[in-house]
Amino acid sequence: MRRPPPEAPDAGVIARLHAAWKKAAQTANLAVGMPDYENYVRHRRAAHPDEAVMSYDEFFRERQDARYGSAANPRCC
Repeated sequence: MRRPPPEAPDAGVIARLHAAWKKAAQTANLAVGMPDYENYVRHRRAAHPDEAVMSYDEFFRERQDARYGSAANPRCC
């Protein structure tokens, strides 16, 4: 006798799983020092709408330099 096919999860369950996965990925990235570009863009547009938003590459380089220093401004520790 065959089993009936499993029911598809409803959209609410899928949305909650997606949100949980996204939050877990964000937390893991922050734990290893990888800042969240989407949050940066959202903040800049809400709090500083008249100022330019860095591109992802500019943002990444700025965060790397802030954490590790740059050739022009190295960090010792």
